Amino acid sequence: MTTPAEDKRATLGDLARLRDDGYAIELIDGEIVHKAQPTVAHGSSQAKLGALLDGFNRGGSGPRGPGGWWIMVEVEVLYPQAGDVYRHDVLGFRRDRHAKRPEGIPVSARPDWVCEILSPSTARYDLVKKQRTLHAHGVPHYWIVDPEHETLTVMRLADEHYMRVLDAGRGDTAVAEPFGEVELSIDELFGQDDA
Repeated sequence: MTTPAEDKRATLGDLARLRDDGYAIELIDGEIVHKAQPTVAHGSSQAKLGALLDGFNRGGSGPRGPGGWWIMVEVEVLYPQAGDVYRHDVLGFRRDRHAKRPEGIPVSARPDWVCEILSPSTARYDLVKKQRTLHAHGVPHYWIVDPEHETLTVMRLADEHYMRVLDAGRGDTAVAEPFGEVELSIDELFGQDDA
């Protein structure tokens, strides 16, 4: 038998109070989940991914890249059907769907692309719960970057589940949807960019 305290689900108000106190947290299935302290490999991959996709993070195409996206890091997004708030490592909104950059804490607009960089303590959420929630909310593309195994997995929304469309690792150069205009060096993503 559970006590009333054990039955209490965390709320958006609980999340806001902890966020205001400086905690990096998420609301998953009514539970406050603390984001893992990033390892050097995690932080490096997050920074590299942002740099590799920077050509998309602008309005129109031009000499600096194809544009067309709002790309952000560590932004909270509300998934109303699940009642969850995720603080994604990297995410993007297509500018043809969002003329203005989505705002708010948490953002209520559905992303068009989400990338999670795995940390051992929270990987189970990224690989199971978040994947199910993103699918249920119609997020078209979900990427998993795994610094420990140095892999990139790209998934596309399908009827029953996400469909894996790309698995890439060290030594690979990937054309990864939805960013098909640019080849991504997996070696560079994981810090081997000495050349």
